[in-house]
Amino acid sequence: MTDDAAAPDLRASDADRERVAEILRDALAEGRLDMEEFEERLDATYKARTYGDLTPITRDLPDHGASVPAVSLTKQPERSGTWRDRIVGGDDPGTSSWAVAVMSGFQRKGRWTAPRRFNCFAFWGGGEIDLREAYFADREIVINAVAVMGGVEVVVPPGVEVVVRGIGVMGGFDHREEGVPGEPGAPRVIVTGFAFWGGVGVDRKLPRAEKQRLREERRREKLERRQERRRELEGSLQDHLNLHPRQEEREPRGRDDH
Repeated sequence: MTDDAAAPDLRASDADRERVAEILRDALAEGRLDMEEFEERLDATYKARTYGDLTPITRDLPDHGASVPAVSLTKQPERSGTWRDRIVGGDDPGTSSWAVAVMSGFQRKGRWTAPRRFNCFAFWGGGEIDLREAYFADREIVINAVAVMGGVEVVVPPGVEVVVRGIGVMGGFDHREEGVPGEPGAPRVIVTGFAFWGGVGVDRKLPRAEKQRLREERRREKLERRQERRRELEGSLQDHLNLHPRQEEREPRGRDDH
């Protein structure tokens, strides 16, 4: 919005707000914003009325085509987010290979690298292993979960094949997502382990950015339907006026007698 900063009081258009929303979506995908910041700024974007309201929202974010220093902490090519790019392979051991929750909890979520084998233990506690934004150390990974009077939840994105091989004693493993074919090139996640008076669940959810994108699409569709309805009402009103002109327009003006 730098071009419009000189006229902060000018009214912003829907196209201006959408341009800012696109910058926010890119920032979320690149990890510059977390989900909470993204939602706050997006809400402010759609409420903005002037360029002055929009400018602060992206002041600390790069615009499309802006020159930004390339920073690589892993010395690897930038990944585009496809399945091929998300399976890192090689000697990558993963961001974390184990987790323990004893009367507490643990989480592995966001941008992390799931190892070939992830071992976790939950006793009177719970854990969450979220693979929706994760990279994978190999084409096939194993999550070995032991839950004793506790629970572990594994969250996978659409397209990932899930195989469940765990054993439950007065507990159980969730098999609902097993048997769903995976997309070509997508990883396979094998969930195994042991559950005693506890459970290991497997759930399939859309990535947060995709869910937000769908919400935005529904909001835009609702706005378009409302605008279309308004145009139809305005057209109907105009047709009515054309067919039934006002009384003073129908009556001829009297001629002056001289």
